[in-house]
Amino acid sequence: MPKPRLTKPGAERAPFRPDIILTFVPEQPRERLLDYLLEAMPDRKRTTVKDYLKHNQVMVNGNVTRQWDTPLEAGTEVRVNASREFQTFHSSRLSIVYEDDDIIVVHKGYGLLSMGTDRKSEGTAYWLLRDYVKRVDPRNKLFIVHRLDQHTSGLMVFAKTQEAKETLQHNWNNMVLDRTYVAVVEGGEIDPPQGTVRSYLAENTQHEVYSTQNPAEGKLAVTQYRTLRTRGKYSLVELSLQTGRKNQIRVHMKDLGHPISGDKRYGGTTSPIHRLALHARTLRFIHPVTRRDMNFSTPIPASFGKLV
Repeated sequence: MPKPRLTKPGAERAPFRPDIILTFVPEQPRERLLDYLLEAMPDRKRTTVKDYLKHNQVMVNGNVTRQWDTPLEAGTEVRVNASREFQTFHSSRLSIVYEDDDIIVVHKGYGLLSMGTDRKSEGTAYWLLRDYVKRVDPRNKLFIVHRLDQHTSGLMVFAKTQEAKETLQHNWNNMVLDRTYVAVVEGGEIDPPQGTVRSYLAENTQHEVYSTQNPAEGKLAVTQYRTLRTRGKYSLVELSLQTGRKNQIRVHMKDLGHPISGDKRYGGTTSPIHRLALHARTLRFIHPVTRRDMNFSTPIPASFGKLV
């Protein structure tokens, strides 16, 4: 009979204890975060509340802050971790814009895969975020809601619960209120400077998406575009999606005769900034659980501005 393995004293794995998270939402605007916390937690000493701030235990609208004088708007979500500092996320290619118990909104960098493939499973946006939520609590899960092309930068939302995932995916067209991209396209000035591209998108055996006017051959895709400015052979264009088909923007800009800079696959002939010049700039949607209006935006990449 084998002898039982002996474990050194103190080497046993302690059972996981969930953090004690306190959540507050001010009904009126407040000038300073510290003053609000002192009122919201009258049972805590002033030194304790200041330590919460000092040790990364306070989060405002999903972002950890140490700034005691942060102003608060009415309805702002303030969370305090009374157990330990909030786990923070660090990546040079992915940043968290917003997080709560149900969703994570991120800014994905150019060249980063949204999720794994048969050839690559590690180092993707999903892989990086899953590692982070597991560090917070080993029981946590992460779910893909939608994707961005590897070479498209910008905003994405992930779900932290099955309920949030299914609610967003099953009601995507109704819950997404605004989804706007910016792109630098070739061919100079677009005529007309704004309009709508409508076609049916299908995919060939080489996995290249193409437009057709045959409803039986593809899925309806509608893209609205608006020229922001033009300089020489490049135009900066704002694009709004009424549908979310694979490679929709890239195909529709090719159809217009103005392929996206850096998009060799869909007609691009130049790549002065050495990347696909397409960026998911804004994302506005209804929160799948709280039903709040969630509105996020990012700056236009500086490299785009250099071209136009």
